[in-house]
Amino acid sequence: MKKTLKVTWLGEQRYLGVSESGHQLLIDNSPVKIGVSPMEALLGALATCTAYDVVEIFKKRRTPLSSYRIEVEGERAETDPKRYTHILVRHIASGEGVTPEALEKAAHLSHEKYCSVAASLNSEIVVETKVE
Repeated sequence: MKKTLKVTWLGEQRYLGVSESGHQLLIDNSPVKIGVSPMEALLGALATCTAYDVVEIFKKRRTPLSSYRIEVEGERAETDPKRYTHILVRHIASGEGVTPEALEKAAHLSHEKYCSVAASLNSEIVVETKVE
């Protein structure tokens, strides 16, 4: 399954990504930011991917979440390309029947089995560049 995103430069270091379905994503690394940076977007992609899984797992277990959030922080290397060297993902949830053990199991299942963003971060990805 192929996914595409078209990114257009808006000036300074501001870009607008538009998905195949027409949804927009503002990426901004300008001095005055009105969007997230590319590396913040990567953390957001990981957080929302795993959140989707965890919510679905609790839904299937018929254990409703009354609140749920993810806090994610990434440590970056000091030298270029300044990639993430460590990412901490904190799952914080509550609800009737929601135990720390159940949350741990759901988070583990997401990170180890279901979350495509986590799997992409853990694998060798072939990135091909073409210039037109």
